[in-house]
Amino acid sequence: MNLLYLCFFNLLERSMKRIRLKDKEFELFIPEKEVLAAIERIAGEIKEDMKDKNPLFVGVLNGAFMFIADLMRMLDGSYELTFARYSSYKGTASTGTIQEILPLHPTDVEGRTVVLLEDIVDSGFTMSYVMNKLREQGAAEVKLATMLFKPAALKCDLKPDYIGIKIPNEFIVGYGLDYDEMGRAYRDIYKIVNN
Repeated sequence: MNLLYLCFFNLLERSMKRIRLKDKEFELFIPEKEVLAAIERIAGEIKEDMKDKNPLFVGVLNGAFMFIADLMRMLDGSYELTFARYSSYKGTASTGTIQEILPLHPTDVEGRTVVLLEDIVDSGFTMSYVMNKLREQGAAEVKLATMLFKPAALKCDLKPDYIGIKIPNEFIVGYGLDYDEMGRAYRDIYKIVNN
């Protein structure tokens, strides 16, 4: 029985090195353990920076839901958390237009230190827009924590305060990231093979 289980597990592990979503194929890029180690490091940096503050954490949905959950568990404190949702992607490319699907109410940020929790920063347009809007709404300070950062894709003047992992300009899925709303539930991160 143990040998059969081991063979099945090895077969399953090999098959998860590649996944298929709709018309695209993806290969394993970043295992979950590396993602969690990066999030743990970010949590330590945030705890140190926020120890004398009362920050408002804003989780940016939908892609960052796994990052938000793991980070907040690692922060393990009495922090306030709320959510917002913005969209600028269709398929594998940004549309260049930012849609506010679930905006924050202005009184939520007045005089507060706000820490945005984002899954990935590539062009930077969405987060730049959101950060400027929060400052206009009266936030005393706006910080950005991102699980993943694509410096080569950045198209605006934006520097995240907390970065989990810097990656090349690849289209990725898993750990909350999607391709046309599919693939978010994978624990590992996969990069596209055929585009």
